[in-house]
Amino acid sequence: MENTQSAIRSRKSHHKSRLGCGNCKRRRIKCDEKKPACSKCIHHAIECDFLSTAAVSSASSSSEPSPSRPLKAQFRFKPSKYGSGECNPKDEIGQPSSQTVSSEIQCKNCSSSPLPQSQDTLSIADLRLFHHFVTETYRTLTDEATDRNRVWQTHLPQWGFSSPSIFHLILALAALHLGHLHPELRDQYVIQADDHFTFGIRSVSVILSSLDSGNCQSIYMSTVLICFVYFAHGPKPGEYLVFSEKGKAEWLVLMRGVRSILMSNRDKIFTGVLQIQTDPVIQGVSPLLQDELGEHQSHIKELQRFIETKTGGSSTCQIYIGALEDLLGMFEEAYQSRSAGKDGVSLMPFVVGWIYRRPEQFISLLEEKEPLSLIVLAYWCILLKFMRSSWLMIAWDRHVIAGIRESLGIDFRQWIEWPMSVICD
Repeated sequence: MENTQSAIRSRKSHHKSRLGCGNCKRRRIKCDEKKPACSKCIHHAIECDFLSTAAVSSASSSSEPSPSRPLKAQFRFKPSKYGSGECNPKDEIGQPSSQTVSSEIQCKNCSSSPLPQSQDTLSIADLRLFHHFVTETYRTLTDEATDRNRVWQTHLPQWGFSSPSIFHLILALAALHLGHLHPELRDQYVIQADDHFTFGIRSVSVILSSLDSGNCQSIYMSTVLICFVYFAHGPKPGEYLVFSEKGKAEWLVLMRGVRSILMSNRDKIFTGVLQIQTDPVIQGVSPLLQDELGEHQSHIKELQRFIETKTGGSSTCQIYIGALEDLLGMFEEAYQSRSAGKDGVSLMPFVVGWIYRRPEQFISLLEEKEPLSLIVLAYWCILLKFMRSSWLMIAWDRHVIAGIRESLGIDFRQWIEWPMSVICD
């Protein structure tokens, strides 16, 4: 009896190590310290610190691979924990998600370090998401007439095979798109999307510190995907894209990250397949839309005069006037696109571009909910309305204009009557 109690009370000895990889340390989880990459990093498809160490030692003791013998880049995807219930209701396959397929990627010049030589597994649930992206979702994210290099259809999925961040983020977008198409299953798809989004963000964070000419296009497209996932999730209470009821607006933080990447590598990013394409069908504003555009321009110019009177030619006045003049240009370009029958995601460059070009002083005024800055933003919300045809942007215009109205004092609300009437019509 005493021996039994002694055995129960005894504790299994263990060795506490401080030699775990950096990812496990940051996540405060136990690392099994397996080489060349620990099991946790392999499971979550992120690059392990041990791998880079092994690659350096290997490079010093071996010769360069022959061009005739390409590197074998192993990519391990997170095994699915979802049941077959998340599939398309019309799908009759019904294969359990525990089934997996093997996939070995052959590449001669992988932009990221190859993952360890272990079997690569991809769940059926993830395969469904990937298939949906390359057949359906990509069409909703680009204007195919101007995407002549087929960035979204071909290159982005291909980059995903060597970039875990891109792969997880396109799966997140595909899941949210399926949730939009099948509202009865949205909750299940959102869970999948959130998991992939978490891994995507984590993977971007791992490589962001090593931004260079070789990976800047991949990192830039990762940040674009992150912004799209944010839109696709839909409006959140208290979050109004560029201002928030609490602290920094989440989307604005993402936008600042995109701007930082572009400022340091713009010429290297917009080359090759990402070179900006012009659309020959856009020829000007249709006479049928000219009067409608004129009404917007008239109200914006009236707001300009009010702000000039209110601020008396101060430096702040120039910030507002510059924002309104740029907004007039965005309306002109948006109406040229609408005249060619383009709306929705085709207007993304004008909508996001206006925010992107705003100086930090203007952004700070928005974050402080300064009334005149919010009034200017209310007119920008009209452009959000023109994007309603995109599933990504549903309800965003009404949400942001409602947040502006709640943040404005009664004395200023008359100055947003025009955008309110346009958006809430």
